[in-house]
Amino acid sequence: MSDLIRFEIKRPTRAPETYEIGFGVYPVGSEKGNKIIIPDKTIDGRHAILIFHRDGFWVEDLNSKGGTFLNGVKVQGRVSYSPGQTIRIGGCQLIVQPSAAVTTMISSKQKLSESQPIHGKTPQSEAEHNLLAQKCEIKKQIHAALLERLDIKRLTASHVKDEELHRRTRETLEQIVSEVRDRLPDWLDAQSLIKEIFDESVGLGPLEDLLADPQITEIMVNRNDQIFVEKNGKLALSGLTFMDDDSVLAVIERIVAPLGRRIDESQPYVDARLKDGSRVNAIIPPLALNGPCLTIRKFSKEPLTMTDLIRFGTILPEMAEFLHLCVLLRKNIVISGGTGSGKTTFLNVMSSFLPESDRIVTIEDAAELRLPQPHVVRLESRPPNIEGRGAILIRDLLRNALRMRPDRIVIGECRGGEALDMLQAMNTGHDGSITTVHANSPRDVISRLETMTLMSGIDLPARAIREQIASAVNLIIHTARLSDGSRKVTHITEIAGQEGERITMQDLFLFTQTGIDQNGKVKGEFKPTGAVPTFMDEVGIRGLSIDRSMFITL
Repeated sequence: MSDLIRFEIKRPTRAPETYEIGFGVYPVGSEKGNKIIIPDKTIDGRHAILIFHRDGFWVEDLNSKGGTFLNGVKVQGRVSYSPGQTIRIGGCQLIVQPSAAVTTMISSKQKLSESQPIHGKTPQSEAEHNLLAQKCEIKKQIHAALLERLDIKRLTASHVKDEELHRRTRETLEQIVSEVRDRLPDWLDAQSLIKEIFDESVGLGPLEDLLADPQITEIMVNRNDQIFVEKNGKLALSGLTFMDDDSVLAVIERIVAPLGRRIDESQPYVDARLKDGSRVNAIIPPLALNGPCLTIRKFSKEPLTMTDLIRFGTILPEMAEFLHLCVLLRKNIVISGGTGSGKTTFLNVMSSFLPESDRIVTIEDAAELRLPQPHVVRLESRPPNIEGRGAILIRDLLRNALRMRPDRIVIGECRGGEALDMLQAMNTGHDGSITTVHANSPRDVISRLETMTLMSGIDLPARAIREQIASAVNLIIHTARLSDGSRKVTHITEIAGQEGERITMQDLFLFTQTGIDQNGKVKGEFKPTGAVPTFMDEVGIRGLSIDRSMFITL
């Protein structure tokens, strides 16, 4: 019986119920199918998960309406807890008491997991939770007074300069705080309070500090009190919060309004960008059930170069040399990969190889590319207006770009019918073009291009589409984000032609993973496959040179 756990359920109108259960994962809810069924109206059908393991105990809320509480603190994500602590679900209290043998076994391991919950946030004590709630209420009251004295929306609409708006806001905030300073708690720093309210009023709220951190590459606001960040390729809970949903909405509107975009119930999601080029996606209720959701893909202040990618271990120097040569040879290149694999970053780096003598036209949904060449024309698509009219698609811009005498066309991403226009452009004298495509492998790129070509609305036979692809695309560069958060160029693949119905491809360089070290870092190596590109004869004709030994396997 030493491995059994004593599990107690307390309900207001009933006597406590005690059970003995073993280690495992226990879904809790009011419906059948849960391992712990509590028929109570205050409990969701699938409310939470309890995990009992020899290494420790955890509780996870399943986005329940009423929430799950550990010692009075609302559980966010999955957190660890100690034997004897109280979990409240609805109107019920759950208390876990393992046997003495089990308690001894987990005691040393539990000390670490209590301070480092699985999602990276230490559970707040009830006192800390109360202080945070008090601070939030104070911020709301001061913010309300600020809006009463200073109509920020009206000032913004009247095109008051940012410097003037910021000056007035800060002066008004300092005046309000000085008036109520005697009533503020001793533990609350007035200057920090002013900064936080100022950021939420005219800036991006708690996101300002996250955007300023160069180690953070992505910011994800799941709801007003839950902000995750990606740091060094890993996700972690930031611990920062907004005052409420209205504050998140205000920040979203502040981002999209200068770009001529809108977000409301009729258009509840939007793609946009920040001034520094960082990509933004926002989605609001009724589509986002937990409140306004905001995702920011940060761009570094200084654009990454191929030297940086070599230093990060994303690619080898000889592979980079080969890709530079391919750009100079005007090869049409598709960069593929999954979400967050570094496609756009790599596209930006590849675009930097384009000769300064060429006229370059870039086409994007949200302008992110930052090319160093002097002769660059940047085009950006436009969403429909409030009447649902006036949309300008990537496809429309691509057709227009063909009339702009481009030497090179760079498309941020092909995701629809514009794939057909891109292939035709590549096949009609606009060689040397570069784009990105979502795909899981180089072979999947072919299938994706076929599918997107059919989305153009033109009924073409499969053979004709494949002939277009085989003739247009010369090289596929596949990127991936690995388990340790690092990005790698895993494939450089040439499209060699077509045999019957099948497009022939040959891998030139591959990254092969060999394992994971004790620190969780991926181990592996880049290798040439031994295949030599079919266009090597063009190198000498164009007056260029390359060391062919890079393609030889050792």
